[in-house]
Amino acid sequence: MQFRVMDWTRREFLRNSGLLLGGLAAGQGNAHRTGIIARPQLNLAAVERFVDPLPIPSLAKPAGRRPNPEDLKTSLPYYRIALRQLDYKVHRDLMPTRMWAYGGSFPGPTLETRSGEGMLVEWVNDLPTTHFLPIDYTVHGADKNKPQVRIVTHLHGGKVPPHSDGYPEDWYVPGKSATYFYPNQQDAAALWYHDHALGITRLNVYAGLAGNYFVRDAFEDGLNLPKGKYEIPLMIVDRSFDSQHQLYYPVSPDPESPWIPDLFCDALLINGKLFPYLDVEPRKYRFRLLNASNGRMMHLELSNGQEFIQIGTDLGLLEAPVTLKRLTVAPAERMDLILDFSGHAGEKIVLQGDALTAMQFRVAKTGMVDTSSLPKSLRTVERIPESASVQNRILTLGEKDDRAGNPMTMLLNNAHWGMPVTETPKLDSVEVWSLLNFTDDTHPIHLHLVRFQILDRQPFEAEDYYKTGKIRHIGGVVKPAANEMGWKDTAQAFPGMVTRIITKFSGYPGRFVWHCHLLEHEDNEMMRPYDVVKP
Repeated sequence: MQFRVMDWTRREFLRNSGLLLGGLAAGQGNAHRTGIIARPQLNLAAVERFVDPLPIPSLAKPAGRRPNPEDLKTSLPYYRIALRQLDYKVHRDLMPTRMWAYGGSFPGPTLETRSGEGMLVEWVNDLPTTHFLPIDYTVHGADKNKPQVRIVTHLHGGKVPPHSDGYPEDWYVPGKSATYFYPNQQDAAALWYHDHALGITRLNVYAGLAGNYFVRDAFEDGLNLPKGKYEIPLMIVDRSFDSQHQLYYPVSPDPESPWIPDLFCDALLINGKLFPYLDVEPRKYRFRLLNASNGRMMHLELSNGQEFIQIGTDLGLLEAPVTLKRLTVAPAERMDLILDFSGHAGEKIVLQGDALTAMQFRVAKTGMVDTSSLPKSLRTVERIPESASVQNRILTLGEKDDRAGNPMTMLLNNAHWGMPVTETPKLDSVEVWSLLNFTDDTHPIHLHLVRFQILDRQPFEAEDYYKTGKIRHIGGVVKPAANEMGWKDTAQAFPGMVTRIITKFSGYPGRFVWHCHLLEHEDNEMMRPYDVVKP
């Protein structure tokens, strides 16, 4: 039996086509399984396109040096980044939108470092004391006795000690700060930072709390890839706006429980702008693409049918470039891309996906001589042998519905956040995690601390597992796609499939978390702590 993995599940297709809405079609009501309370929204059809240049986030600058916590005889660059509310124009013709942001900009300032060179970052909470988005006090960690505004920053993809990982319960309130140590003992890669406060991560990230973090190394330098002004970060998010051009976050009909299980919006922002354009020369460019949306799986393509060349994934370079006509990028995933505009002088090319427009590339007729390279071989990615695994953990992805069939709680391994820890890998041991997806969603599963590799996927019979506790496969093994063969920190777990990943738990002992990176799911129990223990 041949099994074909589809890009979309049925629910994803309905959502992205506007038949299931979380603030999707302007001016229309929202029809999810739980229902959604709608209010008048921005008419995107009346917004002029491609009038704002694409902003490039500024590079953060150190504010001095501080002692190295691992070697007090040495010092490290020290950064101080404050989180503040701001009024930000997402488009030339729209009124300013209230947002929350790191360092006074959305996205926040880009942190850049070298492999092996540590840094200290003080994250300062200068936000108001009242949240402007709808808090659901019934979800875990968001009780009414907790302050409305609380933050904690997670460096996504970072190999960091537990006290600097942004543990969801380590939040703090306005007027407080926390200084985190990032060792950067890892290969060159595009990481990112974002809020991770328990119970309100979805709201804080939606408000704008996210930014890029790049690690460089000598090996990457030697490849002569496009750099400088020819290397451009693209943080893509979907958002909805009301008729007053303010962020609109839909809620359920229950005022006591406004949480909704999914969020799909009608506007795409690139580096914080709606319908921006980018002037490019007819040459190669490197784009560091990040899907920082709450829940939208991006399916991106170029209007002229041009190919993307993917050279890297979440945590570094692939072994060789992979050519793609269409990109499928889950929330939190990154793609390192080369676009060659050399044969497209004078063209205007639109980046689009799911019937939504993202941005326009305006290719000049002439430009500087392109001295960059695109090697046929990039970086060796040594596969972890499955024989090295000391344990195979069977972990389920599920949801519990109410009597009307509405999803109420998302669970990992049928366990709530506050239950005892059940995953306790030993430091420097190798494990295989088999993720059994019983839902209709593709869940992007993220593990803190570690990098991993996708082994394979295979369909299974859910009812048999419910009855016997054993996995019965009903189709052949599906190997990961060529562009998934690099180091990952987030894997797409497809519906009805067993997705197997393998990782070595190197780095630091202590408590970390693993979770679904659909933020609405993460905020309602689809997150679990795990402990890396000393042998």
